[in-house]
Amino acid sequence: MTATTSTIIAQLRALLTLTNTEIQVAQTRVAQARTEAVRKELQQNASNGEDRAQAIKTVLRELGGAPSVIAPAVGRITAAFKAAAEQAQPFDEALLGDLALEHQLLDRSRYLKALSTSDSQKDVERLAERLITAHTATVDWLITVLAEDALGGPAALRRTPTQAVAGAVVGAINAPITVATNAIDRAINTAQETPEAVRRLVGRGAEITEVAARTAAASRDAALEAAESTVRDAGKGNAAEALHKARAASGSLEADELPIEGYDDLTVNNAVAAIRELTDTQDVRTIVAYEERNKNRQGVVSAAQTHVASIAREAAGVE
Repeated sequence: MTATTSTIIAQLRALLTLTNTEIQVAQTRVAQARTEAVRKELQQNASNGEDRAQAIKTVLRELGGAPSVIAPAVGRITAAFKAAAEQAQPFDEALLGDLALEHQLLDRSRYLKALSTSDSQKDVERLAERLITAHTATVDWLITVLAEDALGGPAALRRTPTQAVAGAVVGAINAPITVATNAIDRAINTAQETPEAVRRLVGRGAEITEVAARTAAASRDAALEAAESTVRDAGKGNAAEALHKARAASGSLEADELPIEGYDDLTVNNAVAAIRELTDTQDVRTIVAYEERNKNRQGVVSAAQTHVASIAREAAGVE
């Protein structure tokens, strides 16, 4: 066995461990998929990762280097620790961690190709080319998701509740407290849904948890709308705009406030066509929030996310 072959075996073992981590990460991300299309894509990524892991094992055996029996377990444990650590990170930091993993896989695959070319190992070279193609595509996808998030979304992946809180904490540390924030806090603390609405829910047999959830949501929506109106009347334009964005993000705008006229009356096909005409990702995000809270038509949400992905790829320079 040549020194180069020994190096190839070492790289294949490292790639196998990293690939098992990649599989577990993809499976973890499935729960964060915004649409069914993205969910299926992530599930397919995990399945493709398993195929690549098997291909790496096959080549290892052919070279006389038996795969480590603990590699899959190490990969799962590494991914489990990664997932746990991410819960204390903002969303973008978690995605950057995924991107670092994919770059390591891509760079090692390129190194493997160079080694296999030098050692005239054709099977290894073909495997390396397969890995390079797969990891290049995943790197581009992750860069696109990050760009989507930077542009205001909707991104292909949702934040977990913990990541959303972590992001908010980071934002609070990095930005001064504004009049808008104070107005939101005061409004949410004081607003209440009308007793008549609560009685209607109870009257139709709603569970107490549903009553509480509806009451809280209605209180928040009414509070934000009232606060926006108050500060706008007081001439506080910046604060009013901040409150309006908060309402848009929560999906609580009225239909006539949406960036697409007559949106509520549009069919799925017409809604998709109208969304594709939007050039401001904030407007797309507003429509998605409203759609998810009201009709929740997956075809519309998926098309909106795809449209933002196209804008994000251009912004990030991804082909």
